[in-house]
Amino acid sequence: MPRLIAVPTRIAAAGTPPKIIEEYFGRVNSGTEALSLARMYSPAGWREPGQTPEFDEYTVVLAGTLRVTTRAQMLDVRAGQAVLVAKNEWVQYSSPHAGGADYIAVCLPAFSPRTVHRDA
Repeated sequence: MPRLIAVPTRIAAAGTPPKIIEEYFGRVNSGTEALSLARMYSPAGWREPGQTPEFDEYTVVLAGTLRVTTRAQMLDVRAGQAVLVAKNEWVQYSSPHAGGADYIAVCLPAFSPRTVHRDA
């Protein structure tokens, strides 16, 4: 039977300045552990700590530009583009350009503070 998710849950975000996370599916809003799906709005100048998560993260940028930095490369992912960061790979997300970024992130399995392993 279909399950309607009427509204997302707003989740506190890491990084500065603050970004908005609206979780539709995941451990908080739907009790889903298999995956999480959230819409993110990060302002210009936002940057979060680096992390080495135990989940794959699939990201589709809807507007603006999301910067994805790994130990091997730096990518500016623009509106209409997508990126996959594999689990256990160090990554840092930011939105350094004017206009910030509006994007959808899917984590498989679902995002968890216990498995994201943010830098100190």
